[in-house]
Formats: sequence, C-alpha cells, structure tokens
Amino acid sequence: MSKKPFQFLEVARRMPREVPVSVRVLGSGEIYGDYQAGEAAEQAARCLDCGNPYCAHACPLHNLIPEWLKLVEEGRLFEALDLAHRTNPLPEICGRVCPQDRLCEGACTLEDTGFGAVTIGSVERFIVDEAWRQGWRPRRLVPEDAPSVAIVGAGPAGLACADVLARHGIAPVVFDRQEEIGGLLSFGIPPFKLDKAIVRRRREILEAMGVRFRLGVDIGRDLGLEALLEAHDAVFLALGAYRPVDGHLPGQALPGVLWALPFLVELDRRALGLPGKHELPSFAGARVVVLGGGDTAMDCVRSAVRLGAKQVRCVYRRQEPAMPGSRREVKNARDEGVEFLFERQPMAILGQERVEAVRFQRTRATGREATPALVPGSEEVLEADIVILAFGFRPSPPEWLQEHGIELLADGRVAVDPSSFRTSHPRVYAGGDMVRGADLVVRAVHDGREAARAIAASVNSRARAMMEALASP
Repeated sequence: MSKKPFQFLEVARRMPREVPVSVRVLGSGEIYGDYQAGEAAEQAARCLDCGNPYCAHACPLHNLIPEWLKLVEEGRLFEALDLAHRTNPLPEICGRVCPQDRLCEGACTLEDTGFGAVTIGSVERFIVDEAWRQGWRPRRLVPEDAPSVAIVGAGPAGLACADVLARHGIAPVVFDRQEEIGGLLSFGIPPFKLDKAIVRRRREILEAMGVRFRLGVDIGRDLGLEALLEAHDAVFLALGAYRPVDGHLPGQALPGVLWALPFLVELDRRALGLPGKHELPSFAGARVVVLGGGDTAMDCVRSAVRLGAKQVRCVYRRQEPAMPGSRREVKNARDEGVEFLFERQPMAILGQERVEAVRFQRTRATGREATPALVPGSEEVLEADIVILAFGFRPSPPEWLQEHGIELLADGRVAVDPSSFRTSHPRVYAGGDMVRGADLVVRAVHDGREAARAIAASVNSRARAMMEALASP
C-alpha cells in the first residue's frame, strides 16, 4: 500500500467498530472491535512522521511509535511486532487500558492541528492480535542452565520484568497468591476494558519464552523471602498498591456501602469462572452513587450499569477538567447513561439498617492549585441504595520487608535507587505501584522493564566474575 502525501487530509481518524450502547451494556465484552488489516494500515498511514515524535516522548515507555506505524502501513506485521516488543512487554494490554488521550495520542501533532490523532492504541493492540491470528508464536529464549530470578507479583510490573529477563537469557520464576496471572489486569480491570482471554494469552506467550509461574503461593506465608534468595540470583518485588484510601465517612460501615476494589475483583472472579469471595447486593433497579473521579470510579459506574442499576451517579469533589481518569472512559460512561456531579464533597453516608442516602456539601475551586473549598450552607442529600467508595489506593507493605532490611518511605512505598530499582537489600529490586503509589499500568510496565535490565546486568556480571575466578590458576 503506497502512502499518499498528507493522507490525514483524505482519511479521517476512525476507531475500530464500537459496539452500540444498547447492546454493550447487556454484557461484559470489550466495547471495541478489531481493525481489518487494510483499516489498520490506512489509519497507521495517517502518521505525519513529523521528525520530532511527540507521541513517543509522551509515552512512559518511549515506544517507537512512528517506526511501527510505518511497518503496519507497509504490511510488515511481524516486524512491527518485534519492534513493539523491543520497548513494551505488554503492547496488546497497554493498547487496551492506557489513557492514550492523556499520553501518546494527546501529544500527536495531528491532535493539535484538529484532524484527530492517529489511533495509536488501537493499532498497537492490532499488531499483537493480528500477528497471533496469523500464526506468530514466540520461541524459547531461556537456556536450561540459565541463572534465575524470583518475581513476587504477576501484575504488569512483574510480567514486564519476566519478559525482559527472558530476553536476556535469564529464567524468571513468577510467584503470585492469586489463581491467575495479571494482578489488577485480571483482578480489578473489568472485562469490557480488557478481555481476560488477552491476559491468559500473554501467559501462554511468556511460558513459551521460558517464564515459569507458581500461582496460589503467598510469599511471607507459604514461602519466605530468605528461601527465594537462597534459590535465585535476585528477587524483584511487584506487590502493587491495594490499601484503599479511607475517607472516614460517617456511615461507611452500613450495609450497601462497597469498597471499589473488592467489588471489581468479585466481578472479575465471576468473569474468570472462579469461586467468589464476597457477596454483592443486587444492583437490579438500584440507585447507585460512586464517590471518586479516577479510572477505578469509571470502572465501578460502568459495571453498575451492566448489573442493571436504575440510576448511576458519579460524584467528584473537583471540577471535571481535574478528574484524574481517562477522558475516553468518562465519555464511555456518559454514553452508557452515567450522570456526573462535580464540586461536591461527601460528608456522610446516611441510613438506619442499610444505606439510604449520601450527604454532600458543595465545593469551590480556590487558589492557583484550584483546591476545593467547602461552600457554607450548600449541603444536599442524594438518595442511594448502593454507595461505592473509589478514593484511590496506597501500598500496604508486608511486615517481612522490614524484617529483611528493606527500607520503606513514610507513606509505605518501597525506597529504591531510581536508576536500577534496587532496594536497600543488594539482591532485592522493586517496582510498580509499591514504589510509585497507585499509578498507570504503563508506568508499572516501565518499572518492570528497567528493573529487569538492571538485574540482568548485575546477574550476568556476577556470572562472568565467577567464570573468570574458576578459570584463573
């Protein structure tokens, strides 16, 4: 397919087919379909190749976006896949869950000119999905006698670390207490954003490369850190951030008040065909109020719609432009019937035997930071049958970290050398949300990738030193 100069003038930005709202809210499947090869090439050819790829600079992984767009345009799919994997161990996942509107696509030159950004995320997921359909399979990269590294946590940081270690010829062994890999990818992000079959397929890819998984193993209870250090050359910790931010609202212990993550995990367990761990109230015909404005809140409101709620409201204490969540997710939620109420601070959850309402007070942005301040005399009450608390998450470091001399910061995050992700223990590394605090999937992938590179350099350096010592007279 030969590229026409300034193709963006003739070809409009077009996302893959979107499932109609009236259909998609009846199920839990992904709401976007797939590009056909010609459609992906056409959209990729819209790239200006502007010489200063703002898209790549805005990507936390600094993906080689214009280069693999060009390969897709030319129909060189497997080469595009190799190039995508060079910087991103999880391209088909980031293509689905990244807030591209705030990152690569938001920085696209075409977005600034009003023609609409190149559909970078959709092409990225197409590369892996289509290559798999066409028969691409990875080859084993880890020799039988390779040094090994234990990875604690099979979320995005742990999976990225495993991928890069395998590409360096090091054997990763990934431990996780859950029955499936993925961390929040499997237990937290709803299937309408990320089909669980995609995560399972990535497990198949990693295992083919030489990664081993030991699931259902809780480090600290079933196996200690000292045992990992004895059996492996290094350890990478990717334990995530699962402690919810507590608003300490009066009445939050009432029946009908749910914490966001256990709610989403329970729905994902059902999607994965796993036994449930929490009983959920019936959403059929319910009035649901979700407190919070991030991507987790968007996952909750959109899930509530699919569970049959009569009315779903998302209440956020700041103005809409200050919402931390993806603009695309906010649009999707609005399309699905969610009502947004801004500049309202929750003050208390009301009810006798169970939740009946939430009391709010209006806020007003003040100062250069637009800090929300309460407006006197502006209280209002919203009736609710179910309230979901989605204020964010913080790390909850296990006690055994400090028992092994691993330094923590005051807020519970693990302290690391920013250049190597090495902790205060010389053979233990860490990355992802337990180091950053709750953040984007793509940034956890970045940390796993960079930590793996540092671990590989250290492990290979020690191996060379040992070989030289054995060879010396």
